[in-house]
Amino acid sequence: MTVATAAELNLSPPQRPLSARLFDLALWGGVAILLIVSFGPAEIGKFPMLFSEESGMGEFVQGFFAPFRFWDASWTPVDLTGNDWKLYVAKMWQTIQMALWGTFLAIIVAIPFGLLGSSNITPAWIQQPVRRLLDLVRSIPDLVVAIIFITAVGLGPFAGVMAMMFNTGGVLAKLFSEAVESIDKGPVEGVRATGAGKLPEIIWGVIPQVAPLWTSYALYRFESNSRAATVLGLIGAGGIGQVLYDSTQTFRYGETGCIVLVIVVAVSAIDLLSQMIRSRLL
Repeated sequence: MTVATAAELNLSPPQRPLSARLFDLALWGGVAILLIVSFGPAEIGKFPMLFSEESGMGEFVQGFFAPFRFWDASWTPVDLTGNDWKLYVAKMWQTIQMALWGTFLAIIVAIPFGLLGSSNITPAWIQQPVRRLLDLVRSIPDLVVAIIFITAVGLGPFAGVMAMMFNTGGVLAKLFSEAVESIDKGPVEGVRATGAGKLPEIIWGVIPQVAPLWTSYALYRFESNSRAATVLGLIGAGGIGQVLYDSTQTFRYGETGCIVLVIVVAVSAIDLLSQMIRSRLL
């Protein structure tokens, strides 16, 4: 008995409907048109200026990458001992502490709002307003929130912590609610069959299913906050961002490179540690 080939059976690969192909054409054509239209307003024509002698990019790159090499062009050892490494490390450690507390407070806020924003355990008249509130919270930029808290409590790390708590709380609450909406209904129904109320259903039927995923989301946000806290420092919200801003404003590009090197090492270490923890949870 022989096996017939696709050609012998006159089989052709499945084709997508014409409406789907026209939709794809309109979608990607629209993207191409938007790119062309926005070429001028985005000033993409200035791209060659990055490589011109008038831009000063060469001077910046030469100074910025000094910490990443140990010899100059004449093979003379580069002396980096004049940089205040202790200050950079101390400010980076403060930035990590800000991110840690900002994420911790955000988790405390996100858990109740994540549960209230879940359509499978909360009625629509509660769930929908909570979701819209979370949309509002996430739409406000971190820098705007940080400026508000700086006005309230003054310059320093606490304003940065509160800004991260505000924004990260909204993001985590949405992720937490989506995780709850994808749970298996079996354990919840089993707890309900015992005659338990709503709170035991959540504690014993919902939380055990979503706890690993919630922890993974929280770790991701902690990584992001470790970088976001650096940006918040640019406006006086504490951390290494203020030192980084001062170095760029005074054209000390070698110092800027050293600070960036400390940030890269710290963020990479946090990322590796986070991956280790997530691999044990999931």
